[in-house]
Amino acid sequence: MQLKTSFEYVIVGGGSAGSVLASRLSEDSSVSVCLLEAGGKGDHILIRAPAGVVAMLPGHGKVSNWAYNTVPQPALNGRRGYQPRGKGLGGSSAINAMLYVRGHRSDYDGWADMGCEGWAWDDCLPYFLKSENNDAGAGAYHGDSGPLHVSDQKAPRPISRAFVQAATECQHRRAADFNTGDNEGVGLYQVTQFHDQARNGERCSAAAAYLHPIMTTRMNLTVITGAHATRVLTEGKRATGVAYRKGGKDAHVSATREVILCGGTFNSPQLLQLSGIGAAEEVQRHGIEVVHDLPGVGKNLQDHLDFILAYTSKDTDNFGIGLAGAIGLTKHILKWRRDGASMIATPFAEGAGFLKTDPSLDRPDIQLHFVISIVDDHARKLHMGYGFSCHVCALRPYSRGEVFLESGDPMKAPGIDPQFLSDPRDLATTIKGAKMTREILKAPAMTPYRDKELFGMTDGMSDKDWEGHIRARADTIYHPVGTCKMGTDDMAVVDPELKVHGMEGLRVVDASIMPTLIGGNTNAPTIMIAERAADMIRGKTPAAIAAE
Repeated sequence: MQLKTSFEYVIVGGGSAGSVLASRLSEDSSVSVCLLEAGGKGDHILIRAPAGVVAMLPGHGKVSNWAYNTVPQPALNGRRGYQPRGKGLGGSSAINAMLYVRGHRSDYDGWADMGCEGWAWDDCLPYFLKSENNDAGAGAYHGDSGPLHVSDQKAPRPISRAFVQAATECQHRRAADFNTGDNEGVGLYQVTQFHDQARNGERCSAAAAYLHPIMTTRMNLTVITGAHATRVLTEGKRATGVAYRKGGKDAHVSATREVILCGGTFNSPQLLQLSGIGAAEEVQRHGIEVVHDLPGVGKNLQDHLDFILAYTSKDTDNFGIGLAGAIGLTKHILKWRRDGASMIATPFAEGAGFLKTDPSLDRPDIQLHFVISIVDDHARKLHMGYGFSCHVCALRPYSRGEVFLESGDPMKAPGIDPQFLSDPRDLATTIKGAKMTREILKAPAMTPYRDKELFGMTDGMSDKDWEGHIRARADTIYHPVGTCKMGTDDMAVVDPELKVHGMEGLRVVDASIMPTLIGGNTNAPTIMIAERAADMIRGKTPAAIAAE
């Protein structure tokens, strides 16, 4: 059968945003949609079983993972950072910790204040609700009829509840819900996890929610996996299609209405630059003809720099390397297959904290992820025995980096330079947050679980000592955004309708359009962005959605 090559919409990237867009746009049977995804179907057992992330995240064999690296970071002792990104339908939602976090109301209101009309909290909330199928039911802040399953954790470990108790012993307040617009407090994360009887306890990636149920039944939707986009095709200033490589052969598809890039914070700017859309001097350096001089492409990279504290523990009711845990793990696997409610359903990062390093602040400035295992170098360095970790990051970094072409070869990885800690304010916040985190881990509720502290941390450390530890070990917690930022200034790449400035028939819809990093995890906001974009493309308004 001859493969169709002309569509009204061509979407590049089947991750959190691309899955949503392909599903929503193809709801209209009168339009044709093509989705190009470089990876696979995103439905294998390591994705479906949440604990399988431990086999994918470290990047060994690059299973469903681009496993990128940064350029050497001067502020991190010249180390190259590690940047795992999901490869396959579902994108990073297929390899993340499944944490359902929206951020703070002020993050979105800040976007609107910067000229991004229509992106304030009250504008975005209807799209969070539209996407969500929350096990707790519908309400002012949650939906129960959307494709994305959200639930309480199926079987959180006692040690995670002890962490929450320890935080309250340090006078931090409990939070019943981190997604109302004010996320200050401690508790357990909600997760993007199926809660129906058929798939209870399985990961609900964006593809599992939006795409897998419909991709073989909608005749107007064509999904091509293993298709690595190499260039946006243009005629003058109009996008007309996408060239891609599959199985070593070059092909292309044309778009009569729009090309929509959903490749994420690293790959969307890379594809624009490979297509001659970006800063002219940077594009020309690689022998690429300039189509449109757009200096903001690839700039404004922001990410959450993460610092980890960890202890060994005699408690074996968590993830570790030892005989007792191995025997218990077998039981958990059998129980997960039976009813989904076992440690195999864990997000690993079970305990949550959004805290202020100064009581006078108007919103939390650090986030904690309490993890039921020892984490060292993205789980690429393993430790015998059992233990726990707690991650801390500064929520709104001032440091700005960039994504750039290291090569004109589209099959090569992009250059990634987060410029971590290039602004000293980020280091100061991280030190304050790390001190607060260590106080929580040393609180009475953690005493039964605490054994030996790792990584050479000791009592009485000076700020200079803390700085040394942070520069030696800190790295991303996987929230890069901003490289195709939305706005109206000279460095903006897309306008508030996510159309690329100066181009026709071309949009970017993914986390790269965020002008500033939100105060939390980025998957739920990315899904919201795609829901919002789908209605923009279809001409619907937030008011119309709220009335539905």
